[in-house]
Amino acid sequence: MDVVALLPRLRLLRFPVGQAYLWDDADGVTLVDAGPPGSGRAIADAVTALGHGPAAVRRVVLTHFHEDHAGGAAELAALTGAEVLAHAADAAVLRRDVPAPEPVLEEWERPLHAAALRHLPVRDVEPPSAITELADGDVLPFGGGALVVHVPGHTDGSIALHLPGHGVLFTGDAVAASPVDGSVMPGVFNLDRSRTVAALHRLAALDADVACFGHGAPVTGRASAALREAADRHHPAP
Repeated sequence: MDVVALLPRLRLLRFPVGQAYLWDDADGVTLVDAGPPGSGRAIADAVTALGHGPAAVRRVVLTHFHEDHAGGAAELAALTGAEVLAHAADAAVLRRDVPAPEPVLEEWERPLHAAALRHLPVRDVEPPSAITELADGDVLPFGGGALVVHVPGHTDGSIALHLPGHGVLFTGDAVAASPVDGSVMPGVFNLDRSRTVAALHRLAALDADVACFGHGAPVTGRASAALREAADRHHPAP
C-alpha cells in the first residue's frame, strides 16, 4: 500500500486495485473506504505512522460494497473499534442479507474487469459486525461536516462525500480518472451506466477544489471545472 499526502489533513491510500482516503481531524481519523481484503493492518499501521493510536480511527465510511473498497473494513474495525458506515442499500449486501448484484459490463470493460479481479486476493472475508446505515443528505461529523450524497448507478447504494468547508469531494466509483491520460470520466463496471452518468452530473454541480476518486489520480485543483467538463462530454440519458 502506498500512502500519498494530498493535503495536510488528507492522505491517499493506494492498493493494487482501488484506493482509499484518510482524513485526519484533531479529534480523530476517518477512513473513506478500506481497501481490499487483508488491508486492515496496513491501514492501521499508516494511522500509527501519522502519530495516532488505533483508537483514533473513529469511523470507516464505505462508498459502496465492492470488495476492493470494503474488503478491509471488518479487519480495520476489529483492530481499531471504528464505526463502519454505508448506505442502506449496500449495507444489506455487506451484511449478506441479499446477494451482491453483478455489474452489467460493456464489451470494452470485460478485459479490464478480468484484469482487476486477478489483482484481488481470493479469500472469504467476514462482514463487519455492525454497519450504521446512511441516507442521502446525512451529515457526518468529520471534515467540518461531511455531506452524504447518494449517487446510485455503480451500485444501488453508492455514495459520495462532500466536505464543503475544505472544498473536498470523495466520489467513490461514481467518477474515475482515466489511467491513460488522467481525464475525468464516469466510473466503470456499473449496475446501470445511465445512472452513473447522472451521478457525474450531480457531483459536477457541487463546489470542490479537490476530487478524490475510487480509481485514478485525484484532481487537486479546480476539481469542479474538471467534473463539469467531463459531464459535458457524457450526456445523461433522456
